[in-house]
Amino acid sequence: MADELALSTLLLGAAGTLVERIHAGTARRGFDDLRPTHGFVFVRLAPSGATVTEIAEHLGVTKQAASQLVEELVGKGYVERRPHPSDARARLVVLTERGWACTRAADAAAAEAVGAWVEVLGQDRITALVDDLRRVVGRGPLRPAVW
Repeated sequence: MADELALSTLLLGAAGTLVERIHAGTARRGFDDLRPTHGFVFVRLAPSGATVTEIAEHLGVTKQAASQLVEELVGKGYVERRPHPSDARARLVVLTERGWACTRAADAAAAEAVGAWVEVLGQDRITALVDDLRRVVGRGPLRPAVW
């Protein structure tokens, strides 16, 4: 039982540390007007955009909360609304060039953060950890733990 509790605590701590380091690295790369929650929105938008309803579902928040986040990101120039290609009643939220640049900065910051772990544990241990986590972690949406 002690190992299970230690594992849950350490995984939560690792996730929190990773979010903090990605956020700090993204800010150092010139995107210092965002909160970590915005990055979770970008994760959902990156493939091909999403509606506000889909963003709300992805984050596990109300449609109103997702609308406020989208409005913030529109105001900062990271996303824009476009007509939905298959639903005339809906609007598609997509990343702008600034949003894509921020996404690339976050990817670089994530690689930098995990690179520090590779230095401590070695590439073989990281590869084994990735393989093990793939076996036990579901493929659900990436969400901020706390609003």
